[in-house]
Amino acid sequence: MFISSQNSPPSFKDFTLVMPAVAVGNVGQLAVDLIVSTLNMSRVGYIHTDCLIPMTGNNPYATCKEDAGELHTPAEVYTAAELKMAVLQIRAPIIQTKSKKFRQLLVSWIKASGFSRTVVLSSSHAYQRDDQQLQGTPLRYLVTPSLLKVSADALKELGWKEMERVSAFPGLTDANTEPRLYIPGGGITKGLYTDSCAEDLPLAVLLLFCSEGDNIPDAFTLVNHLNNWLHLLENPSQTPNKWKIPTSWSLLFGSGIPPALF
Repeated sequence: MFISSQNSPPSFKDFTLVMPAVAVGNVGQLAVDLIVSTLNMSRVGYIHTDCLIPMTGNNPYATCKEDAGELHTPAEVYTAAELKMAVLQIRAPIIQTKSKKFRQLLVSWIKASGFSRTVVLSSSHAYQRDDQQLQGTPLRYLVTPSLLKVSADALKELGWKEMERVSAFPGLTDANTEPRLYIPGGGITKGLYTDSCAEDLPLAVLLLFCSEGDNIPDAFTLVNHLNNWLHLLENPSQTPNKWKIPTSWSLLFGSGIPPALF
């Protein structure tokens, strides 16, 4: 359920929605952090749901002491009206038994809001790739038939590789088993994509194969690929510092070992 933080609810009609999947390395969330921080997006509301682990914290995009104390919740919506763009940032894990319910909530909210397209930023375990997925760059995409109708030429021009279907039983060539979509470590990515296909929603998934660790380089890679499509910034690859790193990234690996322990 979307709850607006403004007096009048914002209109998302014909906006592009970008959101992360809670997946390996949190690459999607880090990429969304860069978008919100760089575009100085405004918080317009949040998703109220019992499907996410309840948590709250200080403003992750604080620019001064005055706004550092603002409270932020696990699923918040930001907009850049001039770009007709909205972002849903998810900061908490999905409760395992409520994954399907959360996907249904997202699909119904996306449909009701009138977004022109949705882009899910995600990731998948690099060590579980099959032989064909080892070729080329670590970027893969998926697109629903509804979005493919209007974006086929743009995606072809970008030259990205579509996520390969893999054998259900690696090493066995049984004619009766069709290749399947498999996104290990991708959280709700596969379910949200298949739900969107069934609901005829215009949705794309951009994902990177990666490993757990320092995933900041992966986030920059993913957001640059997204920018090649949506043109949020001009030539960021030539001047990589154009992406603004949020203040909260200084605490990605904690705030150090408290001296009091010793």
